[in-house]
Amino acid sequence: MALHQIQSKSAAKAAKAKSAKPTPPAPPRERLTLGLLVGSRGFFPGHLASSGREEMTARLTKAGYDVVVLTPADTTHGAVQTRADAKKCAALFNANRGKIAGVIITLPNFGDEAAIGDTLRLANLNVPVLVHAWADETGKMGIDNRRDSFCGKMSACNVLTQYGIPYSLTSLHTEHPSSPAFARDLDWFAAVCRVVRGMRSARIGAIGARPAAFKTVRYSEKILEANGIAVEPIDLSEILGRVDRLKDNDAATKRKLEQMIEYVPTEGIPHSALVKMAKLGSVIDGWMAEADVTISAVQCWTSLEEFFGVVPCTIMSMMSNELLPSACEVDVCGTMSMYALTLASGTPAALLDWNNNYGDDPNKAVCFHCSNLPKAFFNDVKMDYQEIIAGTVGKENTFGTMVGKVKAGPMSFARFSTDDRTGKIRGYVGEGKFTNDPLKTFGGAGVVEIPRLQDLLHHICANGFEHHVAGGFGLVADAVYEATTRYLGWDILRHR
Repeated sequence: MALHQIQSKSAAKAAKAKSAKPTPPAPPRERLTLGLLVGSRGFFPGHLASSGREEMTARLTKAGYDVVVLTPADTTHGAVQTRADAKKCAALFNANRGKIAGVIITLPNFGDEAAIGDTLRLANLNVPVLVHAWADETGKMGIDNRRDSFCGKMSACNVLTQYGIPYSLTSLHTEHPSSPAFARDLDWFAAVCRVVRGMRSARIGAIGARPAAFKTVRYSEKILEANGIAVEPIDLSEILGRVDRLKDNDAATKRKLEQMIEYVPTEGIPHSALVKMAKLGSVIDGWMAEADVTISAVQCWTSLEEFFGVVPCTIMSMMSNELLPSACEVDVCGTMSMYALTLASGTPAALLDWNNNYGDDPNKAVCFHCSNLPKAFFNDVKMDYQEIIAGTVGKENTFGTMVGKVKAGPMSFARFSTDDRTGKIRGYVGEGKFTNDPLKTFGGAGVVEIPRLQDLLHHICANGFEHHVAGGFGLVADAVYEATTRYLGWDILRHR
């Protein structure tokens, strides 16, 4: 297949449903398509542009990306050197507009900054852009092999700034595509692309009204809509009405029940409660498909327990574990925060409470929820009942929580909110780790260690942020920060 069409291999098929015992791997990430713009200047060595295009294309393909790039049949060396080249490259990018998630500008030699800027201006893709420059070799500094990409990168960035086109930079000023530094930068940039594309087209299902006492989860639908994020609401009575019409032996109910039993140990849980959860889960699945929403926020306290007789925690945990984040208490901005981490890392995220201090260590805290944490967060987990609500509505009405201690590992956290006074989305992101510190409590909980935690807590309180925070395994805060600030224009603090 010609490169200017798309270079790709067949994407791997999604894995089949896994048994409950080992924690299943996350579903495979969507294969990204990247546009590649090879910059070149006519009086610099042309063979560098030709070999640079070939090497970079091979590097991206080997890393698992589809590549949209000019061929030598389209322009000299398949590079962009002139206004005419820019128009051809822009037309190619436009023909693949729905596929391209980001653009990499690679400079095997100095490059032509005007042609680079014109290409992106004409294409007007509005996607993340990474500017990459090749490193010169000290033994090849003669006229036939000197790149001058070190200098050309500055000119390209200058013109992009003049054109008002946002762009990202590699961690080192010059890098060879085969270097470990570029491999890390490529992973980072792909995460930025996934977050930007996912957040700009997010559709969130808001199931039920927020609990009256939880004013902290209020948000502005209009601010989200202005940022491309749609919220589709449904009244909880409609969900429960659909549940009421289902038979216990309904095919969707039976399928969901089987999935639940495979997902988490259910010893000691009444069969009637499991059937209720299965009905609720199958109805939510059906409504989300019907409404074309992929992530959700669900009413819980205490309507479902009082009037339906179970908690939705396991159903929500299963969605989050399948990279379809679901937040409780109709915390729409909470599930947005989860989604950003999931997009960046390709792993499940959870909504947690900043809940307790951990002894007298100022950099440690207990993060907790009742819980609906995804199974991937635990080494060992079981289904149980919600101990907090049980005292009010009765234990028999609170089965369905995911109970266990969060496993140790590096983690990232994020919180986004809508600010009605400024009309913006604001928030914070950072990194730390879940520890192995002992913790005996109920629900789903873990100990986190975060550098300068007291400064972060002061920032949360001083700026009126919620007590909910999204957390996920992996270190992706830099990618989330780059995506939300440089490309989405949100007001985000990067805690360090």
